[in-house]
Amino acid sequence: MRIAVFATCMGDAMFPQAPRATVTLLERLGHEVFFPRQQACCGQMHINTGYFEDALPLIKNHVKTFQPILDGAWDAIVVPSGSCTGSIKHQQAMVASKLGDQKLANRAAIIAENTYDLPLLLTDFLGIEDVGAYFPHSLTYHPTCHSMRITKVGDAPERLLSRVQGATVVPLPDAEQCCGFGGTFSLKYPEVSSALVSEKARAVASTGAEFLVADDYSCLMNISGRMSRLGIATQPLHLAEVLAGTRDHPFRREPAGTTLTTRGKA
Repeated sequence: MRIAVFATCMGDAMFPQAPRATVTLLERLGHEVFFPRQQACCGQMHINTGYFEDALPLIKNHVKTFQPILDGAWDAIVVPSGSCTGSIKHQQAMVASKLGDQKLANRAAIIAENTYDLPLLLTDFLGIEDVGAYFPHSLTYHPTCHSMRITKVGDAPERLLSRVQGATVVPLPDAEQCCGFGGTFSLKYPEVSSALVSEKARAVASTGAEFLVADDYSCLMNISGRMSRLGIATQPLHLAEVLAGTRDHPFRREPAGTTLTTRGKA
């Protein structure tokens, strides 16, 4: 398959290990992977806060960047983030339509239809649950709100993790409870957000797992920040990083600092 990767702003600027691991995983599975350098923000932050007109140029850029899917040059687009996948699938076409650009809305809708959150790309589109991963550590999984409620990944992440050799998956108490990040929610309602993430951090600590795994580094950033303040040693890790490791090439944490669009794989 020919699969394009949308890294997301956070994946590009702060956590490039997630899109890098996504590329590693897909290439190991035998797929041809594309990373269009023109990609930028999906516009979610603007849309969530009501700035539709400011989001429109970002939507136009996203549609232009990923238009090869419209021409059949690619088979799918994958995003290692349930949050940004949700914006592409449920917001971009809606905003373009509301602002009167129906041609853009139609193209955005086709791109959305062919865009997948990583777990669903693997299980539903590619039809694979055992990706040959090896991860000899204990982990607990946090299902992010957008993955559960917007992109509807269901138990796909858990099924993928259950097939990882060497991994011990520990159930997370109250797993479906929000971590309190929610983009601007944490800025608008800091006290509520703080209480939610404290509960989440304590739930993670109760598992005794070495790693906290999720499909979105924004939630991991929020939870790991609170865990650090509480002295909890559990380390955050993206699902793609777990699935990318093998016995021959086991997981190794990448040093921070290098962005995808400046030095990354093209």
